[in-house]
Amino acid sequence: MLDDVDRRLLRLLQADPGRGVPDLAEAMGSTPARVARRLDLMREAGVLLGSRVVIDWRALGYAVAVSLRITLDKTASRAFDEFLAAARLVPEVIEIQTFLGRVDVRLSLIARDLADYQRIYRELILELPHIADIEALMNVATIKADARLPL
Repeated sequence: MLDDVDRRLLRLLQADPGRGVPDLAEAMGSTPARVARRLDLMREAGVLLGSRVVIDWRALGYAVAVSLRITLDKTASRAFDEFLAAARLVPEVIEIQTFLGRVDVRLSLIARDLADYQRIYRELILELPHIADIEALMNVATIKADARLPL
C-alpha cells in the first residue's frame, strides 16, 4: 500500500503538519507536483483524512480536565444512543469514547476551575440519561499525548 516515499512524506507531515507542498518537495528532493500527487493519492485511499487546528484549551482559561467513566443502565434498549446524543450536546465534553467491558463510556471534559466543574457535573452530566454509575478521574498531568504513528 505505502512505499518508502509515502512513509517519508508522512513522517515529515507528522513532524510539521503546517508544512507546505513546496517545502515538503524540497525536503524530499522531489517536485511540488509529484508531492501533491502523492498527497492526493493518500487522501483518495483514506490514509490522510484531513488536517485540523489544535487549540490549547489551557490558553483559553480552562484549568481543569476530568475523565468520567460511565456505566449505563442497559435495561433500556436505546440507552447508548440516547446517552451519546445527549452527551454530544454538552459543550465542555471534548471527547467521547465507548468501550466493551464494565465501563461503557468515557467522557473527557474541561472546566475553568473546580467550581465550574461542579456546575457542569451537577447541571449537565448528572442530567444525562441512563447513567447507572459514574467515576470521576481528575487529570493531574498528561505525560504523553502524541498521535504520531511509527512510520
